[in-house]
Amino acid sequence: MALYVYKFGGTSVGTPERIKAVAARIKTAHEAGDQIIVVVSAMSGETNRLVGLAKEMQLQPTDREMDVLLSTGEQVTISLLSMALHNLGCDACSYTGAQVKILTDSSHTKARIREIEDARIRADLDAGKVVVVAGFQGVDELGNITTLGRGGSDTTAVALAAALKADECLIYTDVDGVYTTDPRVVPKARRLDKITFEEMLEMASLGSKVLQIRSVEFAGKYNVALRVLSSFSEGNGTLITYEETEMERALISGIAFNRDEAKLTLTGVPDLPGVASKILGPIAAENIEVDMIVQNVGERGTTDFTFTVNRNDFLRAKAILEEVCANLGGKQVSADNSIVKVSIVGVGMRSHAGIASTMFKVLADEGINIQMISTSEIKISVVINEKYLELAVRALHTAFGLDKD
Repeated sequence: MALYVYKFGGTSVGTPERIKAVAARIKTAHEAGDQIIVVVSAMSGETNRLVGLAKEMQLQPTDREMDVLLSTGEQVTISLLSMALHNLGCDACSYTGAQVKILTDSSHTKARIREIEDARIRADLDAGKVVVVAGFQGVDELGNITTLGRGGSDTTAVALAAALKADECLIYTDVDGVYTTDPRVVPKARRLDKITFEEMLEMASLGSKVLQIRSVEFAGKYNVALRVLSSFSEGNGTLITYEETEMERALISGIAFNRDEAKLTLTGVPDLPGVASKILGPIAAENIEVDMIVQNVGERGTTDFTFTVNRNDFLRAKAILEEVCANLGGKQVSADNSIVKVSIVGVGMRSHAGIASTMFKVLADEGINIQMISTSEIKISVVINEKYLELAVRALHTAFGLDKD
């Protein structure tokens, strides 16, 4: 008897009709003899509605109270899905994160899972029930409700699959798998049958919105076979697993991009040990994440220092950097929030030379200037002007043989 964890996102359970469709799918799988755990998100739009209500009460609600409020979205969905299953003659029982219980740390709005008590779930599964669990939420040691951050239902599903050693974790979304790049930018993008955890982690961190990064990290750490499928069409989706020899034939698996980038440069700062720490320390102190970093070779005792941040942090980071510039006796701060990051990802890079030179030549042939470069074992990222994003992605997609026939 196989054990599967199914996860359905907000659009998959966005209306009563869609919840009934999910129930019918689960009933069919259950009747085939499988043990089933279902993790669901709040109905589409519900979380935003709750956030809006909170802001009517208080401009900046406390994180604890936001967790109490937002966790109710999933509670509605689990009860409705359990009712729909009962109506089809399928025995089901719903649980909140606290009831399961999914024990987390106390970091409200971005909690991390520490432990899952699985006895209650196993008892229900052994009794032939479908177990329906609220995603996105847990409880800390003091009994406070916590949430895992946007997209946290993915992490809930993967964590349950790991804790109960499920045969597979199936993530149902509004797309039918992981694509070589965003089909809205490149119509010739192909759905991948398989992708490695490493590649998926890079794609997620670089801007692919298919899965929450933490869920992929969790799946890789505990070797949970992960499959992304569509709630609205049939198909095998994309299996995310460990590297296999057949995958070595593909040089590049996909192209990711991120529009939410901004670049800051501090010129003419003293070229002395510790200058990088003096520049980035105040940025980090304000909880602003830095992505790519370039420090130029020193000349005449000074150097230039460039880094990228999320666009939401751009103005705040710029103000901090201007203060740092004055303190260090730097020349000036220049800023640009009209950039994007484009990345090629593939485990095949490990065993093939010339990938970077091919990428750079393709961009040069299109007249696209590269402003920054970052590399790892399985990815190469470049920063370019935002207006060239679609041209760059399409050209690279074709050059690396990713276009579908």
